[in-house]
Amino acid sequence: MEKLEAVLLEALNENLTQIVISGAKKTAEEEGIQKIKIRPVRIKDELMFQAACYTGKQVFHSNLSKEEAVSFIKEKMNCYKQLQAYGTGIRVSVLSGKKGNLTVKSETIKEAGDAENGGAKRREELSHNREKAYILPKDVPVPFLVDLGVQTKDGKIINDKYDKYRQINRFLEFIRDVLPALPKDGRISIVDFGCGKSYLTFAIYYYLKIMNGLDVEITGLDLKADVIEKCSRLKEKYGYDGLQFLTGDIGSYEGKEQVDMVVTLHACDTATDYALAKAVKWNASVILSVPCCQHELNKQISCGPLQAVFKHGLLKERISALLTDGIRAQLLEEAGYDVQVMEFIDMEHTPKNILLRCIKSTRMKPKRNQSSEELAAFLNGQLTLQRLLDEQ
Repeated sequence: MEKLEAVLLEALNENLTQIVISGAKKTAEEEGIQKIKIRPVRIKDELMFQAACYTGKQVFHSNLSKEEAVSFIKEKMNCYKQLQAYGTGIRVSVLSGKKGNLTVKSETIKEAGDAENGGAKRREELSHNREKAYILPKDVPVPFLVDLGVQTKDGKIINDKYDKYRQINRFLEFIRDVLPALPKDGRISIVDFGCGKSYLTFAIYYYLKIMNGLDVEITGLDLKADVIEKCSRLKEKYGYDGLQFLTGDIGSYEGKEQVDMVVTLHACDTATDYALAKAVKWNASVILSVPCCQHELNKQISCGPLQAVFKHGLLKERISALLTDGIRAQLLEEAGYDVQVMEFIDMEHTPKNILLRCIKSTRMKPKRNQSSEELAAFLNGQLTLQRLLDEQ
């Protein structure tokens, strides 16, 4: 094990391409993990090593520091027959015998080209190659993605569903980023308003419960009874006990007294306002909202200095949509949230790509200031969200 540890300490760096651990012994077969792949990733400028454990139907991920990765690999080599590692300048092969004895072979390979430039290129790949960093990796079938028509049964992404696949993975990146703001102990309560076919509802449950083992309770709400019925059948099929789907209207929903995270993706027009107001009422720790069809302000807006612009219907519509989300962000800040207006997915995939990421602040108390009121007066229009928050 000492030789293995020394080799791993040398191999685990940003020049590593991949480590593959395979050939499960009986102890590993009992856990159901057939193989393990480890690759370097950069998370917030820190070099980490992502371990992907494959069961055949699912894959479980964990991000490890260099020291944690060394310990993880040493432990796993008691349960697997071989390890292969390769990267820039190094090749490693490890065989594990029946009695646990290890044969470790390591060789240094001279690479052509400038090592410094090669290292810079590799760092860029680690930071920017989103294709390799998908939370739900390609070629690994996920039950709900298969049933909802995103994947084939063998895990291939269906050609005309690549945008949906990217969208789901991008949203899970937001979920991963807000995990520190959610409760550390006890059950996490989540409501998805306007869940529709529930691609993201299932994805959130799968990521939090199946991949990360968290105790979650997720409710998906939508007006379409036939869609909710289909989603309910699927969740029963998968045995997702912590997931429920209900038919109902966002504004009249009173099924929860406390919610930790509110998700609303493309809730149309003022439905987004009702969802945001519910989240504030519940004092939710996290709000993730992708607004849609912002018509309300467009019907009201009247501003003399901008009439030369507003006479063009298309420009008025787009400006009204941006102003709507800007005012919503301001109102949520006044309600005590740290708000970021972010790009959800590239414009080439969908024009409805603004996401409001709101984290309940521990630094400031809710306090209405004059900014939102001055905006409403300047534009001669008021959002439903402002009225609802005033009522609260």
